Amino acid sequence: MSRLTTAMMEVVKAGATNTRGQRNILDGELEMLEGFEFNVHGQLSSTFYSPYTATINRVTGALGIAIPAFIPGNMVATPDGATHLRLVSGGAAVDFEAGTFEVVTSQSADIPINQAQIAAQNLLNQLTANSTSPLFLVFGIQFYQQVNLVNYPLKNGNYNCLALVRVLG
Repeated sequence: MSRLTTAMMEVVKAGATNTRGQRNILDGELEMLEGFEFNVHGQLSSTFYSPYTATINRVTGALGIAIPAFIPGNMVATPDGATHLRLVSGGAAVDFEAGTFEVVTSQSADIPINQAQIAAQNLLNQLTANSTSPLFLVFGIQFYQQVNLVNYPLKNGNYNCLALVRVLG
């Protein structure tokens, strides 16, 4: 069983509303998914050391990651060969009953991995306001290698990280 399926089963089992066999994801504790790391080999918690704030505003539909200015060479554990990184974020509203969803993603520009401080970053994912569906916010890093002024994604997926940083059921 995959790690995500196992985590979702724990959420379902946490639901105290229905009897066994009648439980569902909506009656569980979706917030238990906060901190879930999608890449077991490249985890956000052991890659990105800069503080950040993850927020979900159901009323406005704004899901965002705010990162104060930081020095990539000091605050990011980078794989060999990486010269640049990109901060990525995504917000989703998932209607489990209807089987529909809304997803919006955002990303930073490519950031050189060096000792120069970069400006504060704000990754905003604007969903429909006042959604009644559960809301999910992910945050991660993609690594690149620059060759002849072109940034190529590192093919080793062991380092790119993505985590569920906020969940609002």
